[in-house]
Amino acid sequence: MMDSLESLIIHPEMQLEGFTAADLLSQVLAKIRLTGDRVYSAVVPAGDALVLDEKSAHVCMLRDGQLQIRHGDQPAKTVRQGDILLLPHALSGLDITAGEGRAEVVVCRFWFDASSFEAMVFSLPWLIHLSHADAAAWSEGILHFMLLETNDTQPGGALMVSRLIDLVVIRILRTWVQQGAAAGWLKALSDPRVARALKAIHEAPGQPSSIAALAAVAGMSRSNFCERFNALVGRPPLRYQNEWRLALAKTMLLQGRHRVGEVGFAVGYESEAAFSRAYKAFFGRAPRDDNAWAADEGQG
Repeated sequence: MMDSLESLIIHPEMQLEGFTAADLLSQVLAKIRLTGDRVYSAVVPAGDALVLDEKSAHVCMLRDGQLQIRHGDQPAKTVRQGDILLLPHALSGLDITAGEGRAEVVVCRFWFDASSFEAMVFSLPWLIHLSHADAAAWSEGILHFMLLETNDTQPGGALMVSRLIDLVVIRILRTWVQQGAAAGWLKALSDPRVARALKAIHEAPGQPSSIAALAAVAGMSRSNFCERFNALVGRPPLRYQNEWRLALAKTMLLQGRHRVGEVGFAVGYESEAAFSRAYKAFFGRAPRDDNAWAADEGQG
């Protein structure tokens, strides 16, 4: 049921409840959408290659032995027992082989959905490598549970596996960012000044900000702020703000609880026409298409 007209007019910000209350990293990671379809254990003989689906992304957890991983002309990396790999992109020029002894690997196959926040997914490197020391506190328990679900033939098992892979990927990314090892614009989350500006953008998506206001939040001059923000985030502050508003709007539309005009107003657009033009220019489809799809799914 739609909200009453009175509540919409008096409290439009309530439509954003749940999207702006979380911490900044959670807000960003919440924009990732992925589907996982397979978890399996592979035993790789000494010197042999680990064969993975070239068109998918993967998480690999090394249970025993060692692996050598090479990408193009880059130096080989050694993966030891208990280490975790996130391979977020389609595999090209990647070679993973067992060391002197056999290696046992648990592989999670997944792909990022089209509705994911593209700016984040594309900024991920070809490999994120967590050592056993960094992952042991959470990986061993979830790995055990994941393998149990994989071998369980009860209804709902496929959904459980997909959600568990989702949880593992987010946990890897959170650890990676918190270590200060993140590359690309995700590194901005560990820069205190730029992070303050990002937090201001995320907490008030319905209130467009000026460069001067964001620079003041960051405690920097306008020129230094723009240069620093653009270097870390990979786009100017106001462009990032607009993309965040549109990404947030898409999430709301796909929930199917509000009309297009209401969503546009909630994220700061003064008219439905202006919102629709911006949405279509960014996503390549009209907001009504996503809203209609959500409504059809809800009736199915």
